[in-house]
Amino acid sequence: MDHLISSTSGASAASLGQNDLIRDADARSFVKDVLEGSKDRPVLVDFWAEWCAPCKQLTPMLETLVRGHKGKVALIKVDIEKNRDIAAQLQIQSVPTVYAFYKGQPVDAFQGALPESQVRAFIDQLIKLSGDPGDGLDAMIDQAFAALDADQPAEALRILGGLSHAEPDHSRILGGMAQAYLALGHVEEARALLADIPADKANDPAIMKAQAALELADLAKEVGDLDSLEAAHRAQPDDHQARFDLARALAAYQRPEEAAEHLIAIISTDRDWNEGAARAALLKLFESKGPTDPFTLRWRRRLSSVLFS
Repeated sequence: MDHLISSTSGASAASLGQNDLIRDADARSFVKDVLEGSKDRPVLVDFWAEWCAPCKQLTPMLETLVRGHKGKVALIKVDIEKNRDIAAQLQIQSVPTVYAFYKGQPVDAFQGALPESQVRAFIDQLIKLSGDPGDGLDAMIDQAFAALDADQPAEALRILGGLSHAEPDHSRILGGMAQAYLALGHVEEARALLADIPADKANDPAIMKAQAALELADLAKEVGDLDSLEAAHRAQPDDHQARFDLARALAAYQRPEEAAEHLIAIISTDRDWNEGAARAALLKLFESKGPTDPFTLRWRRRLSSVLFS
């Protein structure tokens, strides 16, 4: 992509106008038509080849759908046989492949001749991204977080990763990406992303949730064997330290309900034990789940009933 920008910055092709929604592009016009053309509205880039039968089904469909949206999206067609450099830089593995660009960056893509309903939905979602300020972006971020809640972190990361090109400093996007990395087991990627978060964004709920989840992931490396900790607690059920160690391990191993039960038990008996360590650990669990998660809401009520009884 950088090569395209540097080598074609002097291209003379005009950027897309309202009545010029569909055109072919090559290396000389790619920057104007796609990278610059997508600053004001989304641009679909259809990578095709003459020998590709599915391309002959998809391309006319794309043209019809783009015309139907009356200027809200443009279509650029790239013949990979004549533009191998572009195809190589975008790592096109097969055709048809369609990239969606917005504000000069690729934000989504699909491969193959999808049914019209799926292509239409793809375009509609893309247009939402460029609609009223915040509306489309928030909808796509919500979609990504819904994927996270549905235990689909790879899908969440795909959506948020695309959005991050256009919105590199958006707190919810960054926090969601970190959460997705952690859910996928990519702890160091999450750590690196969170390390670059500016201080003024550190208190954003999505960032705090990701940071708390990272701390729990690190905790999993420190806690002892879970069976041994459970045995120690059974041997000394009134020992707060044994119960606390078990609770931390349960939290680290993604068993928050059991962890919270043990922490509440400590708080109920001695809320000030170890300088309030049990309450602090429970609050950290709340952060890792987020303020509106059912777990957080339920256990906050339990905590309040204990503290104010």
